[in-house]
Amino acid sequence: MSQNTPIRLYNTLGRTREPFTPLRAGTVGVYACGPTVYDSVHIGNLRAYIFVDTLHRMLRANQYDVQLVMNITDVDDKTITKSGGDKAVFTELTKRYEEKFWHDLDGLNILRPDSVTHATDYINKIVSFIEELKEKGFAYTPSDGSTYFSIEKFKTYGSLARIDPSGLKIGVRVNQDEYTKENLTDFALWKAWDASDGDIFWETSLGKGRPGWSIECSAMSQDVLGDTIDIHTGGVDLVFPHHENEIAQSEARTGKKFVNYWLHNEHLLVDGTKMAKSAGNFYILQDIIDKGFDPRAFRHLCLGAHYRDTLNFTWESLAASQTAVKRIDTLVSKVGKKDDDAKKRAIEIISDDLASPKMLAFLEKENNPWLWRELEGVHGISLGTIKKELTEEQQKLIALRTQLRSEKKFKEADALRSQLLEEGIDVEDSKL
Repeated sequence: MSQNTPIRLYNTLGRTREPFTPLRAGTVGVYACGPTVYDSVHIGNLRAYIFVDTLHRMLRANQYDVQLVMNITDVDDKTITKSGGDKAVFTELTKRYEEKFWHDLDGLNILRPDSVTHATDYINKIVSFIEELKEKGFAYTPSDGSTYFSIEKFKTYGSLARIDPSGLKIGVRVNQDEYTKENLTDFALWKAWDASDGDIFWETSLGKGRPGWSIECSAMSQDVLGDTIDIHTGGVDLVFPHHENEIAQSEARTGKKFVNYWLHNEHLLVDGTKMAKSAGNFYILQDIIDKGFDPRAFRHLCLGAHYRDTLNFTWESLAASQTAVKRIDTLVSKVGKKDDDAKKRAIEIISDDLASPKMLAFLEKENNPWLWRELEGVHGISLGTIKKELTEEQQKLIALRTQLRSEKKFKEADALRSQLLEEGIDVEDSKL
């Protein structure tokens, strides 16, 4: 299929659905905010990665060469706090939870990124990035030893989150990685070491310390994808401060537009409320599996809600998705009828702002095993094997082979088995 399907994406920056045009014809650069590896990712996080995967698959279905980059945040307040400032514990912790993350993504049939970047591998490039910001007058280092970005110097700060920075008290600084709109002030690019960091630090031209959270993504994304990126994704919780800070520091350094299309998925709620360990409604993928659910059911559930709509997770809705997946498995055990027009229509549907619920509804309506299989690379729900409908002649061959085996004529029986295999039929033998 040629690149002639019109693609439209909802751009968070302009709050409009826009025609998609990549920077380079035929190639799309996508940066997806990855996990902070201090704990298992929860099902709300996994919804975000299914959204990224749907975008990835849609672009590939339209014959684009996609370069998907995902970061691993392996140094920030959370990883340092969880490790107690012990470097050996820190290294083991971040490695263990990264491995769990990839295991979960594989379980949900999420395509691996083309490039995976780790913050701890980028310390020198992050330092150079910050030094450039200092040279350009956008960053400063006060007496506390940390280096901060001055939002007063970046006049369009707040455009993504629709925040008006006027009236803020200039010079007030926030040193933690995450904060609320009520704390809208200068943010840390480089955090000076203190005793709570233990032996987790780097000695650099900026002093002894480690990078702030937001600067990591700017340095990594621009290093791999260039100064301007086609698409940047993340959950709505990252719009502020993380993505707002990324825009400020990236555009301040280069003087160029940082991202052309910002895409954000909405929250996942559990029984209508925010997920929290304290509320007892905090679930990871293993919790779903332990209750007897197929991970494919969770993927189906996520595809059944538009990525920009809040998804309310309930065990009842997951059970309904499990039933749907079982029905699809039964359907696709048959061959079905080739229908290129229906395939084209399905790709047109998903290409319009990733309308996965409409695509699923279309596939259900068509009820064509062939179509479900042809679109497997788009919807990403792993499907079972085809149970081929046997012709009368093939049935006779199988019956004859069974007879030959019962008569101990194994050479003749093996010849028939080879013939059947050439026709795509693998006969499983029971013991005689």
